[in-house]
Amino acid sequence: MNQQTIYDCILIGGGISGSALAYELAKNKLKVLLLEKDNSINSATSLSYGGLPYWAGTNSEISSILTEGINIYRNLSDELDQNIEFQELDLLLTIDNGEDPQKVARQYNQCFHIPELLDIQSACQLEPLLNPQSISGALRASHAHVNPIRVSIAYQNSFKKIAGKIIYEEVTGFLHRENEIEGVVTKSNKYFGSHIIVCAGGLSRSLLESIGIKTEVYFTNDVVLKVSAQNNIRLNTMLMPATIKRFSLESRMSKEDSSWQQIGPEILESIIDIGAVKFQDGSLHLGQISHVITDPHTKFDLNWSQKQIKSGIDRILPSLMDVPFTTHSCLVAFSKDPNRPWMGKVPHWSGIYSFGGFSAGILVAPVLARRFASAIIDNSIDYLS
Repeated sequence: MNQQTIYDCILIGGGISGSALAYELAKNKLKVLLLEKDNSINSATSLSYGGLPYWAGTNSEISSILTEGINIYRNLSDELDQNIEFQELDLLLTIDNGEDPQKVARQYNQCFHIPELLDIQSACQLEPLLNPQSISGALRASHAHVNPIRVSIAYQNSFKKIAGKIIYEEVTGFLHRENEIEGVVTKSNKYFGSHIIVCAGGLSRSLLESIGIKTEVYFTNDVVLKVSAQNNIRLNTMLMPATIKRFSLESRMSKEDSSWQQIGPEILESIIDIGAVKFQDGSLHLGQISHVITDPHTKFDLNWSQKQIKSGIDRILPSLMDVPFTTHSCLVAFSKDPNRPWMGKVPHWSGIYSFGGFSAGILVAPVLARRFASAIIDNSIDYLS
């Protein structure tokens, strides 16, 4: 590499967040390098359901971001000149047969668009694959959906068309003098830039902590089952549980900060949220189970996770029980405060920024990428707090 090449921005991580931000920065005439460890998308983006919950805002600020996000997505295929498989579809939030439907429904009363409560018969008419014995009702929300891998690739292709550069190398460290970041190090090269932006999802924590930066980004090790496009399954809706255990798990995990200083076994019991979605190409994602393990590189028993997901699918969608599938895992990042992603300048350092830990990440990433890029250009980006 020519060490005299200095980029305006170097982004670490090519998931949907890094890809969207790289595009927005390059669109504003900056010299941008995107570094991604894999030439195929194997991050949380690849296992996402791709749901766009634009109805779910609980205050005016969040609702504004979600509304802006859905408006971007409704036009994104045209803007990027690539098919991202955008579609409007119903989201069905299943209520377990041991739960009170009215009580569960009240949890959603603060949403910008309140979902409709359905009885068992109506829910099964909307989604005939549902097992009526497994639910006491469901909530129906007008939803939208994309293929997250196609979105990331579309952003990357458009980024390259406007002179952006992608290099597939894993970042192993930073070039810095005291608390001034000058660039990044990979296994074979050094790259120099004025703004180093960490968009590495679940790996962001260990990467930043390698130079002593304490973060409020956490992660789970998640497992999802994939069904290939070669199937005859007709799924009319996107399915998720109405009582999502993931939310309470994230809240508990962010309070276990001292446990995150130790690399070891699971610090909290794993949870499972059974859902299903069918993509326009015919493939399905089923799952998911979330493990709380502080080591991002840990190896755990995928067979146990697979059995747990299959058991849940057998209860909710029994006709899918014997469908051939493959098992996949990834890190899923989140911030301490779900309404405040960990993005901005890193305090007490210069030249380094974080961009990630989003709630409803697929939907909000394009919105926040535009805002982040504008703040970089205007030199008005705030410090993390």
